[in-house]
Amino acid sequence: MKSATTFLMFQGQAHEAIEQYQQWFTDLEVIQIEYMENSQQVAMATLQLKGLKLMVNDSVIQHNFSFTPSTSIFLECESEEEIKNLVNQIEESGQALMPLDHYGFSKKFAWIQDRFGVSWQLTYS
Repeated sequence: MKSATTFLMFQGQAHEAIEQYQQWFTDLEVIQIEYMENSQQVAMATLQLKGLKLMVNDSVIQHNFSFTPSTSIFLECESEEEIKNLVNQIEESGQALMPLDHYGFSKKFAWIQDRFGVSWQLTYS
């Protein structure tokens, strides 16, 4: 096996999602991005966030499924301020599956699904 990478398949929103994620996560790096001919649809992009490699694309085939909350990106925040800011930004146009709170296993934890359907678990211990 050469590598293992998280793959996020969008249906026409990949470019918009990448731009949004760059705003939320200032250290998100776009390693490479290719667009489909004459469009803003992402043929393939490679992103890096805190050592996590993400591949992103727009499917050329419409599917009857999207992201599921049971698969999520887990982020360990460095401060209470950081987790509050990220939760507020992601939740703004998304929805809280578990609102920011103390759940026993973490001083501060939230599980948020963003407006694109991608789920993010955030913790601050």
